[in-house]
Amino acid sequence: MQENKIQHIAIIMDGNGRWAKQRGLERVYGHKEGANAVRRVVEEAGRLQIPYLTLYTFSTENWNRPEAEVTALMSLLVSAIRNETANLIQNNVRLNAIGNLDDLPESCRKELMDAIGQTVHCTGLTLTLALSYSGRSELTRAVRHIAQQVADRCLTPDTVTDKIISNNLYTNNIPDPDILIRTGGEQRISNFLLWQLAYTELFFLPVMWPDFTGEHLREVIDCFLSRERRFGKTSEQVQK
Repeated sequence: MQENKIQHIAIIMDGNGRWAKQRGLERVYGHKEGANAVRRVVEEAGRLQIPYLTLYTFSTENWNRPEAEVTALMSLLVSAIRNETANLIQNNVRLNAIGNLDDLPESCRKELMDAIGQTVHCTGLTLTLALSYSGRSELTRAVRHIAQQVADRCLTPDTVTDKIISNNLYTNNIPDPDILIRTGGEQRISNFLLWQLAYTELFFLPVMWPDFTGEHLREVIDCFLSRERRFGKTSEQVQK
């Protein structure tokens, strides 16, 4: 495999609750198993030398779930970050986060910031967690920043370009995803990286997230590498 052609993989980790329900378990057990799948995929992406991996961990819409489930998810997130930080450092993984992090409970935000600080020196895979994240909110935030720059006369309307918009997103220092994977059988992007996914190759898999393995990741990569990415050009132009 020519993994070096792939800079960034993004994943919508769907199916935890349904995985648990199929087994007669509470939804929280699906989320716990989903955390194990995260560990497998992070380790596999590191082995494959993928520079960037972004996981849709908690959307702004997820705050509308039952309070008990949200509380359990935040508790699980805290314990997962605490338990995995040493492993991230050992595997040279740098932790990053995007989204409206101020919405997170203080204990969760503190654990997250501590882990980010402890891994800042790592130079391998950059693992980005999208937390309290919304693609539309990200774009709204970017538009406000740009509007303020125009008001401050740092920009004029006719100098606003794609690059300036990209530079005002949470992902300003991350390349756009080459691959988006969504597990769980649904075929939508659910308000995730709306600007960044413009030319991303999409893969919708029936496997529930807790069952996702490194082998699934490698299969997606193999399929990606067999695709011709034309970016609006003809096949003849790409092949020159």
